[in-house]
Amino acid sequence: MQKIEAVASLGQRKLMLPAWVKAALSANDRLKVYLSVVQWASAHATHAYQPLPDLSKEIATAGLNTVWLHELAATTRLVDGDFFIPDLPRLLKCIGDDLAAMVRPVPEATPQGHALHGRAELRQDWLRALALDRLSGPQIEELTRGRRSDGDSLHLLVMDLHKELNKLSGELASEVMDGANVWDLQPPDRPRVAAFMRGLNRTAGLKFEHPGLETAATRDGERLLIQNDIGTNDAHVLVIQVTAHKITLTYSDLHRVRFDFFQALLAPFGAQWSGVESRSHAELNQGTAYSVGVAQFDCVDDAAVDVALEGIGSRIVFLIDWNQARKRLQAFVKRGEAIAILAEAARLEIGHRAWLQVGGERLIFAAMQAAGEGAFRIGDRLDDIIGVADARAFLVAVMRLARDALRRGQPAALVADETRMLLALHVRQRSSEFDLLAEHAAYCHALAQAVSDGLAHGAERSGKDAAALAARSKDWERKADHLVMQAREKADRQPRWRPVARLVEQSDDVADALEEAAFLISLIADHHLKGWNDEVRKVLVRLAATVLQATQDHVKALAIARTLGSQGEAEDNDAFLGATWRVLQAERQCDALLRDARRVILGAVQDAPSLMLANDLAGTLELASDRLLATAYALRDLAFDKAGV
Repeated sequence: MQKIEAVASLGQRKLMLPAWVKAALSANDRLKVYLSVVQWASAHATHAYQPLPDLSKEIATAGLNTVWLHELAATTRLVDGDFFIPDLPRLLKCIGDDLAAMVRPVPEATPQGHALHGRAELRQDWLRALALDRLSGPQIEELTRGRRSDGDSLHLLVMDLHKELNKLSGELASEVMDGANVWDLQPPDRPRVAAFMRGLNRTAGLKFEHPGLETAATRDGERLLIQNDIGTNDAHVLVIQVTAHKITLTYSDLHRVRFDFFQALLAPFGAQWSGVESRSHAELNQGTAYSVGVAQFDCVDDAAVDVALEGIGSRIVFLIDWNQARKRLQAFVKRGEAIAILAEAARLEIGHRAWLQVGGERLIFAAMQAAGEGAFRIGDRLDDIIGVADARAFLVAVMRLARDALRRGQPAALVADETRMLLALHVRQRSSEFDLLAEHAAYCHALAQAVSDGLAHGAERSGKDAAALAARSKDWERKADHLVMQAREKADRQPRWRPVARLVEQSDDVADALEEAAFLISLIADHHLKGWNDEVRKVLVRLAATVLQATQDHVKALAIARTLGSQGEAEDNDAFLGATWRVLQAERQCDALLRDARRVILGAVQDAPSLMLANDLAGTLELASDRLLATAYALRDLAFDKAGV
């Protein structure tokens, strides 16, 4: 497919005349090579002992460095007087396509009815009628002879077309303006073209080694036409018409999802889209459908027109290889998130081409593999492990690293190293494990708060309040159990979760003890308060308050543990150690308070059930502090291991 066919299908023939001439001249170069290969193929088949010339330079110069063309002459054989050519269908198609490319601009240079038109039509019909596996000697002559006295030939037609093309090329008085090929511009057009090229050139470097973004502009009656070829894909072109203060943009794209993305890119510049439809064209995209739409920009003055044109030009580079980048990103995030990442990279004028050029998804996979044992396993997606927000931030940052490295001429290996370091930091700071631990700790804190408040407000004296406390505590304890099961399931799949699962199991012992304390309060409220006095209540309240303070310090330690190893490391380490030390102190205080409580309870309570329940309550509260201490030690080991301490 020729890119110019797409522009022509949008109704802008004049805009494409220079491109047609350029394409026709390139087709002329290729046709000369094809005909030379046919001549040598027939000569070699007739006189196999003669060595074949080396046509590599001519083939490469014409942009035809293909294996089949190099081998065609050597594989041609005489069969029953005809020349059997294995790749003849491909050769005939190439000759026919390039002859059509040479003929396309001729109507602009010659009057209707000129002999060239009839000769070209006859030669195309003749080519289509040839056999698909062999050529006769006279047919090869009709392809290759150059003497006019022997009759017309394809070679002579190509020579005459070339003469007309050279004449037409000289008549197109074009110039290059800020990188755009322009002709027939009027003075008011130049600021408009300059504005478009200002935006295009600002971001064009982000395509790096990828071809594309060639621009053409001309005046056609009352309107200025600007065309950009974007990249190299079929049916992917953009044509702009400027009339006074109105811009009309026509855009075609193979991929509707990329079409939608481009619509979003142009929204900040006032694009109003209409008429988005599906089309098909025999010469485009192998005849399959593509999307075409029209956007209108209504501007208040010349300055607004320039702003819109500059904005449009600056966004085009982000369409190159967009679909490829989206698909590769979907190995790490969901489709919608992949599109959001590309939008963010465009907004920041980072782009995705540099990332693709230095390795694309291979960079990320290598970084995931190097992240440490158990951090990632085969089949893990990045956003599942470090979270959607962190995955987006990381991938945009990697694109920035790639862009900056290529701009500085730095090697791809440096980007790979920086990517590994960046992912290691995200994994280390990622709070998915700590989210679960923190949620479990929150249930422990809620249980400790409920028990402490219940004793402080005399819940043991009200069967209704005590029953509500026990029911609420049981619900929290079950939710904490569910988190333990989640951690175990993750540990079965991902080794890095194993220490987390062990830690949450230890933390669950705290929840169990506190739920048991709430249950004991409900039993005490069931007429087992004989002998209770203010001293008994006060010592139990102090014991429960100390356990509550320990759970609060544990929550603080978890919050600090999320960021250990990042900036402010020494300060964070001190705060973390201080929180865990206070848990240790609370456990020691609870040991002493348990002894005080038993002494007070034995001195005040004589009723056996009341004595047993009061003693059990004090022991259970002290047990919760013991379990908190064990959990704090386990948390310290986990946090320091993640921080590399």
